[in-house]
Amino acid sequence: LCFSHGFDAEEDLVGRLASMSTNERIKAIQKMPETMRKKREIRNKVLKEITKKSRHRGAQCTQGAAVSFRRFGNTLSEYFQQLQPWHKTLKIIGAEFGTSVLSYFVFLKWLLNLNIFSFLINFGFITIPQFLAAEPNNLSFTGLELLTGAGYFQQTVLYYGFYTNATISKVENGPSYNMQLAYIFTVGIYFVICFLILLFSMARFFSRNFVNSQAFSVNASKLLCTWDFNITNEKAVKLQQKNLLTQIKEGLTEVNKEVRNFSVKERVGHIAAHLLAWVVSLATAVAACAGVYFLSINNLELFMKGYSNDLQRQTAMLALPVIVSLLNTLIPFFFSWLGHLEKFQTPGQHIYVTIIRNIILKISIVGILCYYWLNIVATSESQCWETLVGQDIYRLVLVDFIFCLLGSFFGEFLRRIIGTTVCMNLGLPEFDIARNVLDLIYAQTLTWIGILFSPLLPSIQMIAFLIVFFVKKVSLMRNCQPPRKVWRTAQMTTSFISLLFCPSFLGVLSVIGVTVWRLKPSEECGPFRGLPSMYAAVDEWIQILESYTVSKWVVWIYHNLISSELFFFIISTVVLIVIYLYLEIIQARKTMTKLLRNQIIN
Repeated sequence: LCFSHGFDAEEDLVGRLASMSTNERIKAIQKMPETMRKKREIRNKVLKEITKKSRHRGAQCTQGAAVSFRRFGNTLSEYFQQLQPWHKTLKIIGAEFGTSVLSYFVFLKWLLNLNIFSFLINFGFITIPQFLAAEPNNLSFTGLELLTGAGYFQQTVLYYGFYTNATISKVENGPSYNMQLAYIFTVGIYFVICFLILLFSMARFFSRNFVNSQAFSVNASKLLCTWDFNITNEKAVKLQQKNLLTQIKEGLTEVNKEVRNFSVKERVGHIAAHLLAWVVSLATAVAACAGVYFLSINNLELFMKGYSNDLQRQTAMLALPVIVSLLNTLIPFFFSWLGHLEKFQTPGQHIYVTIIRNIILKISIVGILCYYWLNIVATSESQCWETLVGQDIYRLVLVDFIFCLLGSFFGEFLRRIIGTTVCMNLGLPEFDIARNVLDLIYAQTLTWIGILFSPLLPSIQMIAFLIVFFVKKVSLMRNCQPPRKVWRTAQMTTSFISLLFCPSFLGVLSVIGVTVWRLKPSEECGPFRGLPSMYAAVDEWIQILESYTVSKWVVWIYHNLISSELFFFIISTVVLIVIYLYLEIIQARKTMTKLLRNQIIN
């Protein structure tokens, strides 16, 4: 590295790096356009400078231990990162297809990690204790249960109705485990954690992908400062070249973006086309919701009356999820076709409009299903309506996964065959980002709703997302072509998580809230049997604690904080302030790193 001021400039650089925090120093050194050997030399000089500034020997030992742990942590993190099955895949996708397609796989990986966390929470605090009190399952397994979720699975830990309402204790006069409190607190705390994860994920992705349009430019620094000189493998070099080439194309698209001037007649025609497309799409969504509602009502009536044989019963169980999945698969293709007819100026406009139309369709269908479950199934004559709802959601998740795989086959594989053999003008298909992203949001919404009725549902969704990741990756590489119009998607992942948060997650919270506070649990199954509501278990627990002097502080917190609307308002305000400060800190760090990088270049 050649410094314009010689040795003094190098000492000044080392001094600046030594004054930074550990994370800032690591990022600044990593972004230097130098070989790994030179970076190690600079790092060692910085560590020596930090050691000289330490006044006490104890501080030196602490700093040395911190550096050692940091080195070990970085090495371990890099090792585990290489072990991840999607580490190399994401790099290849970003290089071949750009950031727009890459954002879908990043979002899918994020959802997969979220479901792994959900499974661990529910399995650890709800399922494992239930195994200690579980009774033997006398039902026979036929194999159809894998599709319907009924039969043998009905008497397993998969569904709400199997869990006991007793206090579990394997040792006489020993510690006990209250399944009612464990069930409601695990689900409640899980949703609070998900709320915080979504908020901070939106903030993190926004800060990472935020682009200042005034400061953004394609200049020599893109070529001079982004190459990793430690790369020596030929395949890795070619992959890095493709990735850099794609980034430059996307940047040039942003800079050379043209604003077309239309005449008054053309503008009126475009507005009329957009309005007509919106009317048609909304009418299609309303018709689909009406069909789902009447089908669900008739399906429940037939189910309650009974069937002459088991085959008819199994077929009737699959009718509703198959129709719903068929609508969710075919109508988005229609919406995508409408978008092509509207002829948007940029691919981003087309994708965002299609996403909005799909989210209206899918959330409306989920809303109709929730109304059916909470107002019709919950008041039916079923002995355990919670398990019935859990089975419905299980079938919806499973059939949606099957249709997702079929969509890759018919929508991409057959489309490639037709475009390359029958109709050559069509060519290879492009990866439909809007349709695939909304499939993920719809599947995750069903999983969140089903957690209360089927605690192990995240494990099923976890396996489904893992399979979808590799199926979509193979289908993308073999059947699809890169976008014809290269464009930069700085905040695409942020938009996906925002849509997942609102209306998906907030809508799920309202459904869970109504179920926990308003609906009466079944009398013969589940941990809350015999109670006026699920939340009544918490009220009874608080009444028991009031008789113990040691637990007065818990009672005070419940009455003055948990039951207070003002407390939740203050908490929400504090969370928003923390997120705002977090964004400001990230922006300040980016500014400092940019100034340091410019100094190194100069």
